Amino acid sequence: MDTNLPVTDKPRVVIVGCGFGGLRLAQALRKAPVQVVVVDRNNYHNFQPLLYQVATGALEADSIAYPIRKIFAGQANLFYRMADVERIDPATNTLTTNVGDIRYNHLVLATGSLTNFFGLESIERNAMQIKSIPNALNLRSFIFQNFEKALLTSDPAERQALLNIVVVGGGPTGVEISGSLAEMRRHVLPKDYPELDLQTMQIFLVEAGPALLGPMSPASQTDAKRYMDELGVQVRLNTAIKGYEQGRAYYSDSEFIPTANLVWAAGVNGAEVPGLPTTAVTRNKRLTVNQWNLVAGQTNVFAIGDLAHMVTDDMPQGLPMLAPVAQQQADHLAANLLRLLRGESPRDFVYNNKGSMAIVSRNKAVVDLPGNIHFRGFFGWLTWLFVHLLTLVGFRNKVVALVDWAFSYFNSDQALRLIIRPFRREDIQEDPGKQHAEHLTATPEYMATPPAIQTPVNG
Repeated sequence: MDTNLPVTDKPRVVIVGCGFGGLRLAQALRKAPVQVVVVDRNNYHNFQPLLYQVATGALEADSIAYPIRKIFAGQANLFYRMADVERIDPATNTLTTNVGDIRYNHLVLATGSLTNFFGLESIERNAMQIKSIPNALNLRSFIFQNFEKALLTSDPAERQALLNIVVVGGGPTGVEISGSLAEMRRHVLPKDYPELDLQTMQIFLVEAGPALLGPMSPASQTDAKRYMDELGVQVRLNTAIKGYEQGRAYYSDSEFIPTANLVWAAGVNGAEVPGLPTTAVTRNKRLTVNQWNLVAGQTNVFAIGDLAHMVTDDMPQGLPMLAPVAQQQADHLAANLLRLLRGESPRDFVYNNKGSMAIVSRNKAVVDLPGNIHFRGFFGWLTWLFVHLLTLVGFRNKVVALVDWAFSYFNSDQALRLIIRPFRREDIQEDPGKQHAEHLTATPEYMATPPAIQTPVNG
């Protein structure tokens, strides 16, 4: 199959992935004397930081997505192909895709990251993840489907498992989705499900490390934990979920949390592309790059963003997998490509750390800025909203998100609790609570103050 790209005498820069890094690079090359080819399996740019709001019904999917072709309308030197990349052949400067081969002069891998399940097959098979818009829509449908099931069951243990939600991973994604679910439990679900005793619903945030928001400051970690406690989220630190089968989230060989809803937000791997030497692949399946973002052992293959593992004096473990890193690397690489075209030497990349932030719930957020500046609460929440609103692609998306946020803030409601496409997975039990009902005692005391973690009697 032919990709039908125009023949050109200009150098061809092929960019794989249209996330934060790929999008920024393609835009930065708008006036460059090159032919830019963007390859992505989706025809839209996905604003990943707000996926959790799609999953919890705060935003609709098209509020955080924007058509790639519309983004680049009018950019004469850019061509987009919707395709799955299968492998790279550095020897022939060829990118193989499911719609044909693409030759390149310079290749830039901006494929982002995938969920890291750390080799836990039962979790990879049964848990829900939140790395894409389909993931978020599936999670939203799945949670509300389980609430509908909880209305129909007469078994208290089964109902409890259907209501319980376990979020694994205490990073920004885990904290943000846990806080959003707690807000739903307080303001939204009682209106929709008055027949359910939602005081028995338990939200667990499980983190293997000693603190939430590990990369952030101790002040932000403490504030985030306090906010979680205020929202009624049961935080379990120094606890690792080791398996998830038949409605049981195991944190030891015999101890588990009964839940039909396990959300895995515990780690990521680089989304590597086959074909490069294994010597270039480092921890978390990222590609080792130098200070020019050139992949180790290559002369014209670059990587930026989450896929790129760049070590600096300040960050010996590598730059963080954050959107600002990808965007800054994209701007720098665009300038370096122009230098290479002029026969000049490229310059080293220097990361400008502008800080980090995480939202917990309404009026509750934490922000760390350079110079050990930390603030929280309402002002932190406003800062988070402003930064994310500014970063959203497309004027319409900014307006829709702002209106939805304002409506939810003043109305304490979320209108997008829709099960448009029911989610089904054969290996998630239809009635997970029945798998361990014999280990739970449905007494009035249990239903009033359910134990945080259940341990099966027989192991």
